[in-house]
Amino acid sequence: MALTAETESRLYRSLRVASGAAAHLVALGFPAAVAVLARPGSSLFSWHPLLMALAFSFLMTEALLIFSPETSLLRSFSRKVRVRVHWALQLLALLCALLGLAIITYNKHLNGKGHFVTWHGLTGLLAVLYASGQCAGGVLLLYPKLMKNWTLAKLKLYHATSGLVGYLLGCASLMLGMCSLWFTTTVTGASWYLAMLCPLVTSLVIMNQVSNAYLYRKRSQH
Repeated sequence: MALTAETESRLYRSLRVASGAAAHLVALGFPAAVAVLARPGSSLFSWHPLLMALAFSFLMTEALLIFSPETSLLRSFSRKVRVRVHWALQLLALLCALLGLAIITYNKHLNGKGHFVTWHGLTGLLAVLYASGQCAGGVLLLYPKLMKNWTLAKLKLYHATSGLVGYLLGCASLMLGMCSLWFTTTVTGASWYLAMLCPLVTSLVIMNQVSNAYLYRKRSQH
């Protein structure tokens, strides 16, 4: 029996709600698992994986999910409030990422190891630099008059699109980090594959959210 348009719409909405809820759980659960594995405070290095997981898995994911019409934890609040919370979460994410980068750089210096010689290191550096630029670019949304030839709608669209690229870079860095010697000697078997799924789940949810926002804007223009 064929599904009606209304039934398909309800099913799609239910799937979005379920996937969003999963993203919230993963965003919190992944850094918690990393904290258990790294035991922050046991060494200087132990702070690096925790800070990066907090930055790119928890804070940045929640900063983007805050605009989800189905799964935002603040969907009952005004857009102005959500924008402010988004800013706060993104700044915290950037601070955690910068601190995590500084710690691993100093730790490698102490141990006489090369800097940014692996794909994980290079991708992580690029993700942190990109996040810094993305936060700077977000200022234009607060003061759109600085870009006289750009409409606010265009600025929002490009900010969301470039933000998605930065988020995917951060998730790629996390996944490459799970291929490191430290992680693979600690986490093995099915647990390793489960951990690798975490950034994939949140990435898919965020990509769906951004693509739907883009389609909605496109339809509203016609």
